[in-house]
Amino acid sequence: MSNIDQAGTFILGDRNVKRLGYGAMQLAGKGVFGPPKDRDAAIAVLREAVEAGVNHIDTSDFYGPHVTNQIILEALHPYPDDLMIVTKIGAMRGTDGSWNPAFSAEQLTQAVHDNLRNLGLDAMDVVNLRIMFDVHGPAEGSIEEPLTVLAELQRQGLVRHIGLSNVTPAQIAEGQGIAKIVCVQNQYNLAHRQDDAMIDDLARDGIAYVPFFPLGGFSPLQSSTLSEVAQRLDATPMQVALAWLLRRAPNVLLIPGTSSVGHLRENLAAAELQLSDTVIAELEGVAGIRSA
Repeated sequence: MSNIDQAGTFILGDRNVKRLGYGAMQLAGKGVFGPPKDRDAAIAVLREAVEAGVNHIDTSDFYGPHVTNQIILEALHPYPDDLMIVTKIGAMRGTDGSWNPAFSAEQLTQAVHDNLRNLGLDAMDVVNLRIMFDVHGPAEGSIEEPLTVLAELQRQGLVRHIGLSNVTPAQIAEGQGIAKIVCVQNQYNLAHRQDDAMIDDLARDGIAYVPFFPLGGFSPLQSSTLSEVAQRLDATPMQVALAWLLRRAPNVLLIPGTSSVGHLRENLAAAELQLSDTVIAELEGVAGIRSA
């Protein structure tokens, strides 16, 4: 079993969490819709993650929908005292599996209650408001109205901490004027580096940055450099990509997802992978950025 403690910790909300966590998105069926082919395997992955020391699980009730949270409940409840479960609201699934905005006060309130019910919780540790002005990436626009709803749910005691997802720097600034923001969750990886300045700004403010799609997600990153470095280090491309993210900044918290125990073990082993300055310089070339 790998020692994920080597990845270090960072404050998320009011707790120190290990920087290598787990994302539950892939526990649902194909396209993150419907039930998994093998529910027992999904349960096994969650239990293995927690046994390996993972204490940060990222999920959402729109995965499935409802399916992933119900699997987490079955696998892990009653939850370990140090386990932080983070969810997100702001989207809903169509009957065709489409991803649609769900920003009304009623929809956001219902989403929080759905998460609580399906996870068997009285309050969520962290709820990220997923901004859906553009389903493919951040797009400008005011987030005041939906974030005010989430802040009210926090005042009611249903949400302990608030984060943002799929947002721009302007939206983070707007959000900080409405509620305390403890984390930002955006797409970021070796080739998708638009948030470089944002990560550094958040680090200075002690705010966690949680990148998703470390290998490109639905459009996997194709990089001969990454593959060559991985082969040379006797590692997988995913392990190298995760190790690079851990090296990128101290406030980066990782949530790689998988539905396979074998892949989970490989991902967690990235905590032990050391990248030399020479390797870092090579990898920076994937995005055409010169290493400092």
